[in-house]
Amino acid sequence: MSQSSLNRKITQIFGMLLGIAIAIFIMRGLEILTFIPGGIILLLFLGAIALAMISYAQRTWWRL
Repeated sequence: MSQSSLNRKITQIFGMLLGIAIAIFIMRGLEILTFIPGGIILLLFLGAIALAMISYAQRTWWRL
């Protein structure tokens, strides 16, 4: 798998995780999804941030 292809996949997964986390956070605030614990939402946000940092590092520092 080439570097740009891998970076594209990581960026897509980052976008999906961030979108899901924001959607769940908003629905929880509107009391639609009250059964989802805050820790799960926090893990989604942290996963999205970690993938963003990996994507950035790969794009700038990891030259193969």
